[in-house]
Amino acid sequence: MKKACLIFTGVLILLIVFSIVFAIFQKNISLKEKVAVVRIEGPIIDSKNPIEEIKDYIKDPSIKAVVLRVDSPGGAVAPSQEIYEEVKKATSKKKVIVSMGSIAASGGYYISAPANRIIANPGTLTGSIGVIMEIPNIEGLMNKIGVKTETIKSGRHKDIASAFRKMGKEERIILQGVLDDVHGQFIKAVSEGRNMPFDNVKELADGRIFTGKQALDAGLVDELGDLEDAVVVAAKLAGIKGEPEVVSKKERFSIIDILRGRFPKELSDIFPSIKIKYILSS
Repeated sequence: MKKACLIFTGVLILLIVFSIVFAIFQKNISLKEKVAVVRIEGPIIDSKNPIEEIKDYIKDPSIKAVVLRVDSPGGAVAPSQEIYEEVKKATSKKKVIVSMGSIAASGGYYISAPANRIIANPGTLTGSIGVIMEIPNIEGLMNKIGVKTETIKSGRHKDIASAFRKMGKEERIILQGVLDDVHGQFIKAVSEGRNMPFDNVKELADGRIFTGKQALDAGLVDELGDLEDAVVVAAKLAGIKGEPEVVSKKERFSIIDILRGRFPKELSDIFPSIKIKYILSS
């Protein structure tokens, strides 16, 4: 038992030393006040990682502000709503600035709306405040190749999104009602996040996209600039004097990460270890 404790203590000390050396190597030990950058790139399919990252930064006293770098055409409704709520909660504790990349449309705009400030490039594609559901109809193809389907269901609308037959009038009304409700939720979220009258947002919420410059004129973003400008604004709003240190998830590393079995990419070889969408339609 004593021998096992000594071995465990030795391993723990070794891990701590290793963590410190690696941190120094990565220049993570700094007395500067920090601005964290959280990147949300590509379609929004899952909210787990960005939410955890935002929560970690909000709890970290060395992080004075968070920049949300959004480069996404949107994605699924529920994850977009969950990230929106997390960003909204974060703004009550620290300054959250959105920096829009090439595209921050539909769900990408949804998650940006509650930030303290939104900064877009002049040519950023944003907006697309709308909802879409796409249901393929392969009935004609199936008839041509002589394939039929037999459906057994518990209610007349259980196969409402079937791809094997034409949609009925009543079904279309039902699905339109669902999309209208979700669309209303989107408009309400933007209205509250941007502090804009509901009807003003509704006028812009027909699915159209805007350039960053057009979005500025429409009141959907606050100013034009790039990621570096967003970091400067975040530091200023957070009261940071001088140039802040910018950190991101890939740069943050500690003994806790080691104990949890997480290692940075540089060490990974050494230690192996149908939807409704807020999305820009193409």
